[in-house]
Amino acid sequence: MTVRTSAGTTLKISSNAPATFDPTGYAALTYTAVGEITDLGEFGREFALVTHNAVGSRGTQKYKGSFNEGTMNLTLGLDTDDAGQVLMKAASLSDSPYSIQVQTQNGDKYFFQAMVMNFKVGVGSVDSITTASCVLELTTSSTGVGIVEVLAA
Repeated sequence: MTVRTSAGTTLKISSNAPATFDPTGYAALTYTAVGEITDLGEFGREFALVTHNAVGSRGTQKYKGSFNEGTMNLTLGLDTDDAGQVLMKAASLSDSPYSIQVQTQNGDKYFFQAMVMNFKVGVGSVDSITTASCVLELTTSSTGVGIVEVLAA
């Protein structure tokens, strides 16, 4: 395993949910690439901290509680003709989660369900590219399946 740049990473979106929340279910979907992404942000499971302080011992015991798959903050160069951006904007108006595929340059794939919480246009200054930003709230299936990882061989 070697480190690599993020160059060549893609994000694709589908309005459909997989039949099964596993690599086969997600691979069966048809995705639309979202163009002009300049920053994908980060994602990944984070657990809530649960603490217990017994009076007799004074020490804090720590446990993992519920988990959250995270939030992705995307930055894009706005392209109102890009089919992926059009679908992302439509997803921001929907109460349903959409399926997302992130593929890194070495072929690793990450699949998950996400609520697109917004699609904002940023005009900026005279020397700026008109941008868009999206917030994706990653969610889990009803059985607790979150991010499905398929690593390249």
